[in-house]
Amino acid sequence: MTTQDPATPTDAPADAAAPRAEAARTAIRKARGALSRYRVLAIVTGVMLLVLCVELLVKYGVGAVVDVDPVMRYVSWIPFAHGWIYVVYLVTVLDLWTKMRWGWGRLATMVFAGVVPVMSFVLEKKVHAEAEAKLAALEEQYAS
Repeated sequence: MTTQDPATPTDAPADAAAPRAEAARTAIRKARGALSRYRVLAIVTGVMLLVLCVELLVKYGVGAVVDVDPVMRYVSWIPFAHGWIYVVYLVTVLDLWTKMRWGWGRLATMVFAGVVPVMSFVLEKKVHAEAEAKLAALEEQYAS
C-alpha cells in the first residue's frame, strides 16, 4: 500500500500554475508602476538639469561680462532643487532596475543619465521601449 504525502497532491502542477500566474501579473503591474514613476522623474530631472545649465551659463558666462547678482538671487534655488530631484530620480531608477532585473551596466547608464544634459530624455525613451517589450512578452507568457 502506498501513501501519498499530503503536501504534494496529485494535481499540484495545475494548482501551482494559478498562484504563479497571479504572482507574475502582480510583478508586471508593479514593474509598470515603477516604469511610470521613472518616466516622470527622468523628464523632470532632465528639465531641471537643462535649467541648471542655463543658470550656470548666466552665472559664469554672462556674469564674467555683466553684473548678474540681482538676477542670481532669484535663481539660487535651482542647484538645490536639481540635487533633490536627482536623489528622487535615483530612487526611481533603483526601483525600476530591481523590478526589471537588469544588469549593472544598465544601472550605471541610468544613474549617469541624470547628470548628463539631454541624456535622460534619450535614455528614458530607450528604457521605456525595452521595458514595455519585456513586460508585454511576460504578460503574453502568463496570460490565462
